[in-house]
Amino acid sequence: MLRQTLSKQIITLAQELWGQELDTGGIEVSFAADPAFGDLACNAALVLARRLGKAPRDLAEALAERLRQRPEVAKVEVAGPGFINVFLTDGALYRAARGGGQARVVRSSRSQKVLVEYSDPNPFKPLHAGHLYTTLVGDMVSRLIERRGDEVIRLNYGGDVGLHVARAMWGIIQALGGEHPDKLEAAAGDDRAGWLGARYAEGSAADEDDPEAHKTIIAYNQRVYRLHETNDHESPFAQIYWTGRQWSYDYFKQLYTELQVKAFDRFIPESEVTPLAVKTVQEQLKQGVYERSDGAVIFRGEAYGLHTRVFINSVGLPTYDAKDVGLILMKWRDYHFDESIVITANEQSQYYEVMLKSVEQFEPEPVRRSRHLSHGMVKLTGGRKMSSRKGNVVTAMDILAAAREAGEATGTHPNSDTILAAVKYAFAKVRIGGDIVYDPKESIALEGNSGPYLQYAHARARSILAKLGRPAQANELVQPLDEAERRLMAKLAAYGDVVIEATETLLPHGICTYVYELAQTFNRFYERNRVAGDEREAVRRQLVEAYADVLRDGLTLLGIAAPDRL
Repeated sequence: MLRQTLSKQIITLAQELWGQELDTGGIEVSFAADPAFGDLACNAALVLARRLGKAPRDLAEALAERLRQRPEVAKVEVAGPGFINVFLTDGALYRAARGGGQARVVRSSRSQKVLVEYSDPNPFKPLHAGHLYTTLVGDMVSRLIERRGDEVIRLNYGGDVGLHVARAMWGIIQALGGEHPDKLEAAAGDDRAGWLGARYAEGSAADEDDPEAHKTIIAYNQRVYRLHETNDHESPFAQIYWTGRQWSYDYFKQLYTELQVKAFDRFIPESEVTPLAVKTVQEQLKQGVYERSDGAVIFRGEAYGLHTRVFINSVGLPTYDAKDVGLILMKWRDYHFDESIVITANEQSQYYEVMLKSVEQFEPEPVRRSRHLSHGMVKLTGGRKMSSRKGNVVTAMDILAAAREAGEATGTHPNSDTILAAVKYAFAKVRIGGDIVYDPKESIALEGNSGPYLQYAHARARSILAKLGRPAQANELVQPLDEAERRLMAKLAAYGDVVIEATETLLPHGICTYVYELAQTFNRFYERNRVAGDEREAVRRQLVEAYADVLRDGLTLLGIAAPDRL
């Protein structure tokens, strides 16, 4: 907040001094790396010089003179060709840094309704590492949106119809020796989700290699759609389907609880949007948005620099594309959202763009308000990728188990909070969009840039505070800061701006970078400066408390627990 405040002040002063309506474009305010050059540095004079045709140093001197009159400013220096270095008073720095959590809520001028769709696992298939990533990062993105004061509606969309279901049904029926729902319980055993995943892999292999199996799977696909159309729950085929679907949902809900993510507001199965999808595509076929081609219904994206996609296949069944048409229209009908965010893998970006372009032709407003956040592939160290079709999928449980095993190997015996911290932080610290190579050993380490290290850093700070006893009843800084204290306080003061940037960009990796650097700054401070028994104990206790509060708040935004002791 200090950076944004100074930037706005500079613009206001420039307008007062030179009568120009100016924006902040190109003006950068940064926290100084060296306290000798102040707390904040600004290039405003260099930018304004190009716009006003004046010497940058003259502009800097004029701005500096006005800034020196502000009560929160202790000193302003002009350096080089016109950089402005601002030294804040100890009180201003302290007020910017003190407190955490709700003291740093960023409020919008108007609370908006934002839909965030993420996780999106498909029943009858295992929830793989990519789903784990979007589940955890989607939760973080949702927390950031809430922090800026908006209403978040968390949505989870999954494919309970389609070829993947038909392939799984083929594998299940083969394993049962026919359509025998009474044999399901005994066949699946305790690991129902794993058993369903194995059957899906078998069905996928058969679909590719066995022409007769392929024909049966195509027929099963049509039968699954008819189950929903007729509301059939009684036939043996239907009983197998509904039982398997429920097992999948039970598994998903169990995993979300274990992951400690905020609850979803709504689960939307593909079968729910399919009728609206088919109706809409057929209506817009008559209007010329879609067209027929070889018995299918397609959208020609080439006219928009995209590619052609099939929306209804040659046997009359909707594709993923059509169902997503139904989904966006259902979202718009039910929520009339200000913004809709969908978090999926990069590989779906072009597909999603074509789908949105088709909807834009007849319902442009929800398209204008929709945003796609895409991420890269999730791999384990060594480059292993996931392929549930081939049966070698890296599941969400595999990732969590790998973190636990890595911790056990080091003798740390991590608990569930530590394991989640390891995985969540490892995912969050990579900028959304790039591939994620997950290293279990690195993620669980108590040293280095890891979630468990930051949990330990927070617990250590709380332990220091506990040993110091009751705090002094003082909310204002009554002692001047020495150089070491000032360095830590300056880092603490930067947190508000870090949160603002994260809530604006919806990129949680900036929070990770900040909290890790903050912990390192504190460690350097604490190694060289005694707290308990020092004549400056009161002010240093306040610094430790502010540090612990900020660290806890940063971890909370990442969905990571910040225990007081480990």
